[in-house]
Amino acid sequence: MSIVWSEGIIHDVEIRPLNKRADSRGWLSEIFRGDELAPELFPAMCYISETQPNVTRGPHEHTHQTDFFAFFGPGDLKLYLWDYRPDSPTYCCKMVIPVGISNPAAVIVPPGVVHAYRCVSEVPALVLNAPNQLYAGKGKKENVDEIRHENIPNSPFVLDE
Repeated sequence: MSIVWSEGIIHDVEIRPLNKRADSRGWLSEIFRGDELAPELFPAMCYISETQPNVTRGPHEHTHQTDFFAFFGPGDLKLYLWDYRPDSPTYCCKMVIPVGISNPAAVIVPPGVVHAYRCVSEVPALVLNAPNQLYAGKGKKENVDEIRHENIPNSPFVLDE
């Protein structure tokens, strides 16, 4: 499959700077506030992951789930987003943004937007995700809402090297 991607801002993807408030004890950053998020995006669960240097997670997408990522360090990542929603005004648009310790950000990724990230720092990067759907549904008894493009030969979702 050959798709020509254009660079630009993807419709419905939200990028919010994470403002760190630091003092002698360390720092604090608000990630989620109920008064700043549409109710249908409220988290159903939350998890944290560590990604080692030069490791990539994705690309994959969800058909129903919205991901609410927080990239805050200690490492840096390169986040890749591809709008694969045929009815979107930004269909076939690609975004690549740096996130992590040098650019702390919360990123909301709607269903149908393929996403991946690669740790580009010499130290591991932590990522928090608070999606609006439970992984594998209630009691982990449902199918996982995930299309793993990294396992598809000749996938159109290619990360730059």
